[in-house]
Amino acid sequence: MSPLPVEMRDRWADRAETPPGKGTVYWHILMGGYPEVRSTAERVQKQLGHFTGLHMTPLHWLHMTALVVGSTDDITQAQMNELIEHASNTLSGVTPIEVSLGRILYHPEAIMLGIEPDGALDPIFNAARTSTQTVLGWDGVTTSGQGNWIPHMTLCYSTAKQAAKPLIATVGLNVPECHVTIRALTLVVQWGPERDWNWHKVGAAPLEGIETNTD
Repeated sequence: MSPLPVEMRDRWADRAETPPGKGTVYWHILMGGYPEVRSTAERVQKQLGHFTGLHMTPLHWLHMTALVVGSTDDITQAQMNELIEHASNTLSGVTPIEVSLGRILYHPEAIMLGIEPDGALDPIFNAARTSTQTVLGWDGVTTSGQGNWIPHMTLCYSTAKQAAKPLIATVGLNVPECHVTIRALTLVVQWGPERDWNWHKVGAAPLEGIETNTD
């Protein structure tokens, strides 16, 4: 996600999308239930509101993607329940994790908030991957490309080719930090194309076994 991009591009120009009626299963850390995160995201989205070629993440579905699990064609409801149970058992001994968001990350396809400190959320990612391996027999896929998982929260996606410099000049490299305590990992089914935001929350695996609202 570094150095800063010179030009933005259309995220969906050459990307295969899930067709209507089909679903993709994800492990997400849902962030829309944190008022301070929603406020920060809304402020940045309003700053960018006069630009065309941007698709804003709905505030309710602000999230960090831990793992793309697979297609609903290959994963049954019973297996989803097993995934939640396995991850819940794994995370029952993990203390809720405090992180901060304040650093703006730029990618040719998106503008995001970085998560700090580095590595803080690794226990949650490890639970997502281990449960997927154990229940389904495969690893799942990260959205960070090659190498380690890099947690981030996308504020908007690029839908057009345009210079990145005006966007960067408008938002800058940092916003006032907000601190939140992460308390759950959530299994979500995305039905149809990504931009439709037709999400169904299957269930959550709480840290320390403490049920909490992850919406």
